[in-house]
Amino acid sequence: MILIPRRILLLHTSIIQHQHRFVNNGSNLHNTDRSTILISSKDPKEPKDENHPIDESLRANVRLLGHSLGRTIAHDLGENFLEQIETIRHYAKLQDDGTQLDQYLHKLPDNHLLPVARAFNQFLQLANIAEQHYRVCSKRIDDDSRSTFHHMNLTDLYKRIEKEYKNASQLLFDTFTKMKIELVLTAHPTEIIRRTLIQKYDSIEECLGLLDMLDPEAEEKYISETAHRTKERLRELISQAWHTNEFRHERPSPIDEAKSGFAVVENSLWEAVPTFFRDLDELLLNTAGQRLPLHVAPIRFASWMGGDRDGNPNVTAAVTIEVLLLARWQAAELYISNLEKLKDELSMTKASNELLNLIGDKNAKEPYRVLLKHLIRQVRTTREWLQAQLDNKPFNIPKDIELIQVSKQLQEPLKICYQSLCENKLDLIANGLLLDILRRLACFGVTLSKLDLRQESARHTEALEEIISCILPHDNKYSEWNEEKKQEFLLDELVSKRPLISHRHQWSADTQEVLDTFEIIGRKNNEEALGSYIISMAKQPSDVLAVALFMKEMANGKTLPIVPLFERLNDLDRSNDIIDRLLSMKVYRDLIDNKQEVMIGYSDSAKDAGQLAAAWAQYRAQDRLLEVCQKHGVALTLFHGRGGTIGRGGGPAYAAILSQPPGSINNSIRVTEQGEMIRFKFGLPGLAVLSMEIYACAILEATLLPIPKPKDSWCKEMNKLADRAHRTYNLIVRENPDFVPYFQRITPLNALSQLRLGSRPTKRKQDGGVETLRAIPWIFAWSQIRLMLPSWLGTDDAFEEFLKENPNGLNRLREMIKSWPFFRMYIEMLEMVLAKSDVDITAYYEYRLLEPNSSMQKLSESLRQRLDHLRELVLRITDQKELLEDVPRLARTIALRNPYIEPLHRLQAELMQRNRDKKQEDIPADISRAMMTTMAGIAAGLRNTG
Repeated sequence: MILIPRRILLLHTSIIQHQHRFVNNGSNLHNTDRSTILISSKDPKEPKDENHPIDESLRANVRLLGHSLGRTIAHDLGENFLEQIETIRHYAKLQDDGTQLDQYLHKLPDNHLLPVARAFNQFLQLANIAEQHYRVCSKRIDDDSRSTFHHMNLTDLYKRIEKEYKNASQLLFDTFTKMKIELVLTAHPTEIIRRTLIQKYDSIEECLGLLDMLDPEAEEKYISETAHRTKERLRELISQAWHTNEFRHERPSPIDEAKSGFAVVENSLWEAVPTFFRDLDELLLNTAGQRLPLHVAPIRFASWMGGDRDGNPNVTAAVTIEVLLLARWQAAELYISNLEKLKDELSMTKASNELLNLIGDKNAKEPYRVLLKHLIRQVRTTREWLQAQLDNKPFNIPKDIELIQVSKQLQEPLKICYQSLCENKLDLIANGLLLDILRRLACFGVTLSKLDLRQESARHTEALEEIISCILPHDNKYSEWNEEKKQEFLLDELVSKRPLISHRHQWSADTQEVLDTFEIIGRKNNEEALGSYIISMAKQPSDVLAVALFMKEMANGKTLPIVPLFERLNDLDRSNDIIDRLLSMKVYRDLIDNKQEVMIGYSDSAKDAGQLAAAWAQYRAQDRLLEVCQKHGVALTLFHGRGGTIGRGGGPAYAAILSQPPGSINNSIRVTEQGEMIRFKFGLPGLAVLSMEIYACAILEATLLPIPKPKDSWCKEMNKLADRAHRTYNLIVRENPDFVPYFQRITPLNALSQLRLGSRPTKRKQDGGVETLRAIPWIFAWSQIRLMLPSWLGTDDAFEEFLKENPNGLNRLREMIKSWPFFRMYIEMLEMVLAKSDVDITAYYEYRLLEPNSSMQKLSESLRQRLDHLRELVLRITDQKELLEDVPRLARTIALRNPYIEPLHRLQAELMQRNRDKKQEDIPADISRAMMTTMAGIAAGLRNTG
């Protein structure tokens, strides 16, 4: 891999720099050899199971990291404490009812609760690092999926395309030239780990990468010493992590969240993007005989960090402006570094007349350096100007310098450099760092990523109501108008030459904030900085027209793509009618250039209707939207608002894309990458390259090798299944008076706010029940007690009723699994959820936290029975004796993690009981931190938060 040598050199330098500390600090650690068998991935008594293989390199790395953690804990807290951890792990592995573990944990003094929780949490975090490293090396990022959904590499996929098309090579080139994949990084509060720990974990992974390249038994002294020093560096990093507080002291601000996004670009994507494009170039050269055009980027990145104001009062127009400036500043910083290095490398004298004319000196001895010096000065001046803007200070721009505002200001002169080198037979040099910089410009532009803006439709309605009340004081409120009247008014105003909104009027703070947000769109320096405008909770055409009107009034004639987000069941079912009515309006059609983007919400729809009903509503909505747009001759881009968990539309990306309705992915897609999934998929350059390959292959396959449409009979069956699941879900979640008190009592929901995960409140409104709760804490809380309720509730009754009413129902379901990717993925993700659920652990929370024979206890027992019954139904439908029979690697991974997760569950329940009647301010800080640690550890062990 191209990116390995640079990382290895940097890491080797770091290890050499730390060598003196290894000598000074190593002696004490070597006195704790007995810890080597503790906190290990492989118990000495545990027999090898040939039916459930785990790659030995993964096992070895988990042992290495666990061994180092054990030594660190023993050095800090003593051998006796480490023995205590091993005792807990031993009890957790026993095949009993957990009584011994429960009794042991119950006797722990308060001052032991936090370090015990931290020990298991840290081991699970280290196990994740080892797995992440393994997936990069083995290219198995989608390990949670079946072989039927494992992504193909580009070369193998091309061979399949070649069998279907005579002009496969040119078709491949044309498809990638037009491909538009946009991965949107969001700051939803699911990332528990602090940035400072993420950096340490990344360094640990790099050490594992270096060890892979070294033979510790090698005779060469240099190699053996480097391996030894690398292991010592690992121990140092693990010790640093152990002695670092896992949690933020304060909630991150939207600015902090945006900076975390910038760090992903700087530390991973900046290196990964040109690497991925080199692989793609190689494929195109070998097949079509040409490279991807220099200005083309099939995959790009956007962001919501600092632009997503839906339900987040902390994101204001001022915050958005600052984030836009910071992004451009960071981009300038990165390009300066690249251009400086390029200037050092391009010392050539041969140049084209075009380049010599550009620099205005035909006698220049080093013409490339002349040009690059000027570009560097331009970018530096732009960075200084941006810094002055951030500091709110004046700045005098030199008369001979033009600030860099758009990508072509750098692309065009660098392209001339590239062509000049190629003309002078210096292709090898042209296709080095210079090509990498051009690829980065095509992908990141000069703004790092495009920033989307998002706001809830109700905020637009409220602002319009205030504005219209000034113009039509005797009319009833805008919110009380019927939809036809709203549309008529908005359409008239869209074509009116008279301004509607007075800039002199003193509007309320909320309305002014809405106006200020739209004013950002029209600012001169934001030509390439903004992406789309997303409307949350879009319910009517007027919600879209209102945004168009605000752009007309406030953005100086500039517009962004307006994207209605359909989230809840009713809105998804009506989405095609809404888009059909909009596309029938000439005024609206004139605004969109025959391109319509629609966002499908996964999180709120699942919380609103249950997973099965929501999944089918999302599929059905996409299919109908495609029909509507095809009827109107409009190109449709679907924006998938997926989360990390199954209950929020999560799952392997390749499988998710291929299970969409045929034709709905026509070489374009937008997808959110949220919270901790950003780290899991893009946190390391190797992971990022693999993730981009997965997306590119999936879109290529969905576009050129689309699956057949599902049978009408399957769709009818899905309608029945979804309706039945929805009825059960509503009956329990919305109509059972015990459900909300039960949810609040048995899950650590109330403690979740202490985690300081993100800048956004956990609720849209601070009063109200489940309906006001955001999807992330809803999913997170249920996963903590291993009931996983949002991902399955209702499916049990749906399958049970279907099999009873249809004599051939079992064969029909198996046919749908075999031949319909959508249904196959649903069953596979359901099976994974069932494998990670644990009714015995849920029963333990129930035992510790609910009154015996109470109505809440009876509700909890009935839910556990439902989950058990669903497990039996799924095994019957899939014709298996055990869950995940055909995915032994995943099954084994879950089994290996459970002995480390179960103590955290029982410790969490213990803490919840001890703190049940205390006010938050009366809970000692260490006990509160122990509670947060159990939540973080369980999330790490399950690899599911939100």
